[in-house]
Amino acid sequence: MIIKQVNLETVCGVTSVLPKNERAEVAFAGKSNVGKSSLINGLMNRKSLARTSAQPGKTQTINFYNVNDALYLVDLPGYGYAKVSQSEKEKWGRLIERYLHGSKQLRAVFLLVDIRHEPGANDRTMYEWICQNGYEPIIIATKLDKINRSQLQKQTKLIREGLHTRPGTKIIPFSSVTKQGREEIWAEIETLCGIESEESI
Repeated sequence: MIIKQVNLETVCGVTSVLPKNERAEVAFAGKSNVGKSSLINGLMNRKSLARTSAQPGKTQTINFYNVNDALYLVDLPGYGYAKVSQSEKEKWGRLIERYLHGSKQLRAVFLLVDIRHEPGANDRTMYEWICQNGYEPIIIATKLDKINRSQLQKQTKLIREGLHTRPGTKIIPFSSVTKQGREEIWAEIETLCGIESEESI
């Protein structure tokens, strides 16, 4: 995918009305410190489109990025940040669930996990939750540049076993530093959204 133009078109908080988009949507979920903003910036070839922060839990809204007037990348609120109150977590959870249930254009949900660590309870809960809402998550294993190449197979297996993934679940290792995995993720998005590669050139 060659990015001609991208803009943050819609921001939805807990009381917002979700947009009724006519173009396909793909959503990204993950823990607060998993590198979601860095992934989105990497996919868009932008340095600061999605704001990264030293303070996890900054994304408290659902952000809709219009890409080439062809599709939307949807950034869901990060989960699992300890300093956020339980009531706030529940509000974000209801917001995410409202989106998963309500979007008519959502084609897939990508779940981000840190390739360095075994998935935690929050990751497993989110994986199951996405499945229960009728989607088969595609796993993006972030921070690939933080491990040795020889560890890749072992860590990928750890993620698969830790999440108890369904048979056939795809795991795409990704590095925001080297951009390894970027083309594979875009290939998945284009296929899921029915976008021909030549249309984006």
